[in-house]
Amino acid sequence: MSKKDLIDAVARAAELSKEKAGAAVDAMIKHIENALSKGQEVSIPPLGKFKVAKRAARTGRNPSTGQEIKIPAANVPKFLPSKTLKDSLNRA
Repeated sequence: MSKKDLIDAVARAAELSKEKAGAAVDAMIKHIENALSKGQEVSIPPLGKFKVAKRAARTGRNPSTGQEIKIPAANVPKFLPSKTLKDSLNRA
């Protein structure tokens, strides 16, 4: 599903114009980005949690040359699905 598909689905489900649904989706994404950039966790109970994980510096290899390279430490986004979401995906 693309962002456009999500906006269309929100517009239909909430009976909003596509412009208003697009603004709502953009606002939600921006809020999640802002919270994560501050190191906060975002919890959406039926969906899961978005949080920031710290990835340590490590050594990797350049796939084209095989030469070792140093990969710096980084903060990366992480999503942890809720039990409700996992259960809904595994219903028989």
